[in-house]
Amino acid sequence: MQKRTVWLMVFALLVTAAAALAADISGKWVAQIPGRQGTTTETTFNFKVEGGKLTGTVASPRGEQQISDGKVSGDEVSFVTVVSFGGGEFKWVYKGKIAGDEIKFTRSIEGGGDFGGRGAPQPMEFVAKRAK
Repeated sequence: MQKRTVWLMVFALLVTAAAALAADISGKWVAQIPGRQGTTTETTFNFKVEGGKLTGTVASPRGEQQISDGKVSGDEVSFVTVVSFGGGEFKWVYKGKIAGDEIKFTRSIEGGGDFGGRGAPQPMEFVAKRAK
């Protein structure tokens, strides 16, 4: 009975270690994010993961933002960026699911607002791919 318990504990540790390795998204990722008029904007994510904490930057033609409140847990990732637009600041909230060299994200704006008189953007989905 004790051997079985030891083997189950070893197996659980190996599964946990494998999950932690799969969640390391450190490095450069690129996404084509859809815009309002059907165009896309190339956005580059530079991630650094230490433990479950995610830091880094998000860069697009509109500039570069620092990542805050970043977390990676298993195959889930979340973080916030602050974007200045139309004289105001807006928090973009990113939530994603990691699957190998892809992350399926949903991005939404926190707190609503009129986003420069055009109304708050609807949450959008896009896929970021690891740059090779």
